[in-house]
Amino acid sequence: MSEPVFVVKASGEREPFSDEKLRRSLQRAGAPAKAIDDISKHMRVELKDGMTTAEIYRRAFSILKHEGRHFAARYSLKRAIMGLGPTGHPFEKFVGEILKTQGYSNVQVGKIIQGICVAHEVDVVAEKDERRIMVELKFHNTPGIRTDVKVALYVQARFEDIDKQWKHEPSHGIQIHEAWLMTNTKLTSEAIAYGKCVGMKVIGWSYPAGGSLQHLVERSGLHPVTSLTTLSRAQKVQFLDRGIIVCKDIQNNRDIIMSLGVSEAKFNQIVKEAGELCI
Repeated sequence: MSEPVFVVKASGEREPFSDEKLRRSLQRAGAPAKAIDDISKHMRVELKDGMTTAEIYRRAFSILKHEGRHFAARYSLKRAIMGLGPTGHPFEKFVGEILKTQGYSNVQVGKIIQGICVAHEVDVVAEKDERRIMVELKFHNTPGIRTDVKVALYVQARFEDIDKQWKHEPSHGIQIHEAWLMTNTKLTSEAIAYGKCVGMKVIGWSYPAGGSLQHLVERSGLHPVTSLTTLSRAQKVQFLDRGIIVCKDIQNNRDIIMSLGVSEAKFNQIVKEAGELCI
C-alpha cells in the first residue's frame, strides 16, 4: 500500500490528500463524470508531498473552466464569497438575499437597534413566522481563519443588550427572538459549544451539516457575481460598488453594466454564464 501524500491547507495544517474529497467538491459543482475522472487522474500524476490545497484548486479550476465556465464558477463558490470583500457590506446584502429565499421577510441590512446601554448596528434583521432574528456576520477574505468564541460572546452581549431594552421599554425597542452568528469560514469548537449553550444559532462554511452557509447558498440558487469567470477582478469590484451582488441581478441592471464600458458582446457572455450558473 503506497504512503499517503500530504497537502498543506490554508491554515498551515497538513492532511493526507483525499481523492474522494476532490471528487465530492467537483460533483457539488455539477461537473460531468468524465471531467471529474480527468481531473482526478491529472492530480494523481501532478500530486507531490507538500503541495497546497490552493494549488490543487487552481489546477482543477483551470481544467474545469475548459469543460464549462459555469462548472468552474460553482466550484469556486467559497473563494467567490471571499471575493465579496475587503469590507463585509456586500456579504451582508448577499446573506439578506439568501434569507429571502428561506422564507424570511422584512429583511433589513445594517439596521440600528437601541439597546439598554448603547445603540447597535445589526448586520441583518429578518422576520419569519412572527419571530424576528438578528444575524451578526463575521466576514473573512482570507482562507484559513476561524471564527472563535470571542465573536460568539460579542454577539450574545449585543443580543442581551437589545433584549433588555425591549423588556424595559417596548415602545423604544425592538423585540429580537433569536441571535445568529454566521461566518464564511470555519468556527472553532468553543464558538459552536457556546452557541449551543446560550441558544444562539451558529453557521459556518461547513457547519452545521445540512444547514451550513455552503448548503444555504447552493439551495438558494443564488451565486455572487464574484463567481463569474467572464468578469475581470476590476469588473467584479465595479459591480459590487454599484450594488449588483448576485447573478440574478445582472439581467435587470443592463444600463448600469453597459455604463461601465462593457460591450454588447461581453454583456451577452456575462448573461449567458450567469444564466447557466443559476439553473
